[in-house]
Amino acid sequence: MALFTSRKQQKDIKVTFNAGLLHVDKGDGKQQVFPLEWFPKLMNATDEEREDWTPTANGIRWNKIDVDIML
Repeated sequence: MALFTSRKQQKDIKVTFNAGLLHVDKGDGKQQVFPLEWFPKLMNATDEEREDWTPTANGIRWNKIDVDIML
């Protein structure tokens, strides 16, 4: 499976998709991993839709597919 990575500089968060998992690496060195099965819209999203995310006060929001994940 292809590896997809995007970065947003506002809060130094790295989002990576790999092998059916969503990896979120925070600037403080902590990592959280979520199965994409928990987020069907995100699992079925295109690379373009996955790239369009914004850090929020409590997590991450994917704008084009209306998905929010609390961290």
